[in-house]
Amino acid sequence: YTFAKIWLLKAQFEIRQGELTTARKTLGQAIGMCPKDKLFRGYIELELKLFEFVRCRTLYERFLQYNPANSQTWVKFAELERGLDDLDRTRAIFELAVGQPVLDMPELLWKAYIDFEEEEGEYERARELYERLLEKTDHVKVWISYAHFELGASEEDEADDENEEQPVSEEAKARARKVFERGHKGMREQDLKEETVTLLNAWLSFEKAHGSAEDVEKVQKQMPRRVKKR
Repeated sequence: YTFAKIWLLKAQFEIRQGELTTARKTLGQAIGMCPKDKLFRGYIELELKLFEFVRCRTLYERFLQYNPANSQTWVKFAELERGLDDLDRTRAIFELAVGQPVLDMPELLWKAYIDFEEEEGEYERARELYERLLEKTDHVKVWISYAHFELGASEEDEADDENEEQPVSEEAKARARKVFERGHKGMREQDLKEETVTLLNAWLSFEKAHGSAEDVEKVQKQMPRRVKKR
């Protein structure tokens, strides 16, 4: 058994005996002696089952003081607040998270933050997040994701009937195309050949689905030509 496993088993035994206060003291003592991710997760899971959300908040705060680079924990904390319909706190947690100097999986965190704003219909906020993310990294996957977001982002006048699937508007296509153009320009300026091809392939798929024959041809012309070796 690992250190964390032994303490969690002890606390679970105490809970089965109806000694909740003792179980909490056990886990608190364990975290004080030797904080581990597994201990924090186990303690939070216990309090979640008891619907003790204030205690969960306190534990998440302690967990993140111990390990502020843990992206998954930031996301889980934000999900807790969102589940409690506290969108301001959710947003504040995400903001604290993306402001950390070191994160183990920053892409996971940024995606969760953007998805949250998009799911809440806050398209302008999501757009701002993409722009902020591109200041930190201009990875080709971010550009492609941004373009796909613009394609799916509804305008206000399109949201009248959410149950009916709306056709993609010309405005949405234009926004997505502009993102592809910006990404392509940046990749070429940095002479990132492999990334340029990846972006062009995604752009070409987009134009085949949503553009005209002229749009498709325009992208095809930008594809690097393969030189046959003699």
